Amino acid sequence: MERTPNENGFLENNSPENIPFNSQDSIFSSNMFLDGDGEVILTQSSDRLSWKSVESVLNGQDPSSCFGKELVSKGETILCFSDIYSAEFSDWGLVHEAAFLGQSFEMYRFTIRGVQKSKTQPSVLVPSFYTFGHKDSQTCQMWVNRINDLLDMDAERPKSLLVFINPKSGKGLGCKVWDTVAPTFSQAKVKTKGGDGFFNEILNGLLLSRHKSSYPPSPTELNHPVENNDNEPVLDTNVDIRDPSDSGEDESPLLKQSANLRTGEDSCQTAADDLEFSFPNEKFRFGLIPAGSTDAIVICTTGARDAMTSALQIILGKAVCLDIAQVVRWKKTSTSKDEPCVRYAASFAGYGFYGDVITESEKYRWMGPKRYDYAGTKVFLRHRSYEAEVAYVEVESEKKNTGPEKESSGSWTKGLWSLLKKSERVACRANCNICKTKAGHTSAKCPSLQPYSKDSRWLKSKGNFLSVGAAVISCRNEKAPDGLVADAHLSDGFLHLILIKDCPHACYLCHLLQLAKKDGNPLDFEFVEHHKTPAFTFTSFGKESIWNVDGELFQAHQLSAQVFRGLINLFASGPEA
Repeated sequence: MERTPNENGFLENNSPENIPFNSQDSIFSSNMFLDGDGEVILTQSSDRLSWKSVESVLNGQDPSSCFGKELVSKGETILCFSDIYSAEFSDWGLVHEAAFLGQSFEMYRFTIRGVQKSKTQPSVLVPSFYTFGHKDSQTCQMWVNRINDLLDMDAERPKSLLVFINPKSGKGLGCKVWDTVAPTFSQAKVKTKGGDGFFNEILNGLLLSRHKSSYPPSPTELNHPVENNDNEPVLDTNVDIRDPSDSGEDESPLLKQSANLRTGEDSCQTAADDLEFSFPNEKFRFGLIPAGSTDAIVICTTGARDAMTSALQIILGKAVCLDIAQVVRWKKTSTSKDEPCVRYAASFAGYGFYGDVITESEKYRWMGPKRYDYAGTKVFLRHRSYEAEVAYVEVESEKKNTGPEKESSGSWTKGLWSLLKKSERVACRANCNICKTKAGHTSAKCPSLQPYSKDSRWLKSKGNFLSVGAAVISCRNEKAPDGLVADAHLSDGFLHLILIKDCPHACYLCHLLQLAKKDGNPLDFEFVEHHKTPAFTFTSFGKESIWNVDGELFQAHQLSAQVFRGLINLFASGPEA
């Protein structure tokens, strides 16, 4: 290709540069000036931009590569369109040559903004930008238009977002966290409109009015055999699944308003009339920017508790499916009918220790996030256990871990050896093969998302429990680096039921220490039952605790829960390996 120098000494192609944009064009290139590097040849193909220094083109270099940015040859960089979020024309100004040369020129400029991985933390994303210059303003504007047109073709990227900010989250820094990432959304031309709320309240407000499904059976609908502490089959599983339109209301004003939307003769007909916003809906996606006390959902879906990483993944349209648990409180009415009250959980529902800590922490809100440590210590020292019965659906792959053949030494010392053992678990990662095989739904109009059949075999466990927990995801956080269940998946259709039986104080302390330890084994104790299941029921006896459902208090004497696989989509990409 013949090139001639211009008045600034840059080499230019003799072919016309102001050609109209066409997505079918395979390759397009121009000679530009990259701020801080010097003269380059900028090339656009169908899925990427690349630039190469003119010197390396003339001299000819050997291919190579490095981490982060892909280098095809010395002085050549590749930036995929999937990692670019904006291109902006910035008018006339200075463009600097390589730093060691110290020269600068005035010309028209445009800036390309993209994303790259942190060199020290693979799961953390940081913004990057490159400023190019040219003597012709139309050439710069043409490149901006070409890049933005290609970005607009990505249907997965959001164009407008409704943003909810909780000003009291974490240490009361919710608004300040948003202020740090809001300019990035503006640069990406994503329109944002703000509101106030919690993720759990927003999730429940939408699902209570839009998600149509049968409820799980109440505990009284299962005919239990003679009560004992062993795992035995529950006899009657032919339960009467009731209509979703019978749902009750919770105490939250937001949930009352959304629950009222369900009134009518046929709740499924309501969904059919407004399919665009019914669930499951793959076009509707949630985004979550960390500003809370634990941010377990963000850590499990991005791998980092970093506001900019979450913002960039939202802007680029990255998304993962999340399982959601439907938790139903059953209450007897004056006609002896079980009346349901529904909550949804994206991370965890816990009773006993977990509920007592939240209840106690409410007295010390003035302490900020440290109140959880203080409240946890007080609850641990009390060492309260609660009598309850839990029934759960047996999973075929879990049969070998239940029944009479299960080892039971009668001692509490088994788990102490886990202090010396290293875990070989594999956590759920980006592009997880298990989570990618999402289960199909039966109908868009009125989906029957029952995660188990009426012929499912139910098992039970009864006794005094320090805690009863159901983890939807691993629930990793700064206090538990591997989470409650390290190998839990984001979208496999299972709850992890964790039953902590009454045990000596020192043994329970060992369990908690293992939770706080990287590569710990908190489930490898004789007093810990761990069952992977799609559904369970719960009945308390005697004195009662309270349920902690995604950080919200939920009083329930009788409760049942089921998980729906991949019910919502969350802007995230999954943590890196």
